[in-house]
Amino acid sequence: MRLRVTTSILAIALTLAVEATGMRAASAQVQPSPCQGFIPLRDAAQQRGMAIGVAEKRHADRKELCVLVTRFSAAEGAALKFLETNQAWCGVPPQAIASAKENHAKTVKFREAVCSAAPGPHVQTLSEAIGGAELDTSKNTKTGNGGTFDTLTGNPLDK
Repeated sequence: MRLRVTTSILAIALTLAVEATGMRAASAQVQPSPCQGFIPLRDAAQQRGMAIGVAEKRHADRKELCVLVTRFSAAEGAALKFLETNQAWCGVPPQAIASAKENHAKTVKFREAVCSAAPGPHVQTLSEAIGGAELDTSKNTKTGNGGTFDTLTGNPLDK
């Protein structure tokens, strides 16, 4: 959920930058604008963001998510650097850059959380909460009293 918000905010910031780029490019028809270099960076970031969403839907493991988020972070960083470098030339509003910086900081924080080797906190199971055994074994079941586990060959859980 948080990643979807981050990618949507990034898309808005990138769209604002593209619109500003288009306005500047329309006024300078004589020579190609360096602002056109932003479009491939934006597309790469969007594709990598969508790859993360697909991986989340199929419940990918942590290692794969780490790789995908790292790639997205790099693409987002490249887009941010382009916006900062070409702010004046392309007419990128300061709010778009501030928003992109904020989103990139959130992405970096998310990447650190996903890629950290430390597992999350232990969640107590119901058996642990009520003090029961987790699994039936030959040690915590009795045979010989005509019960469920009383068979001709002994306790089936022994095997």
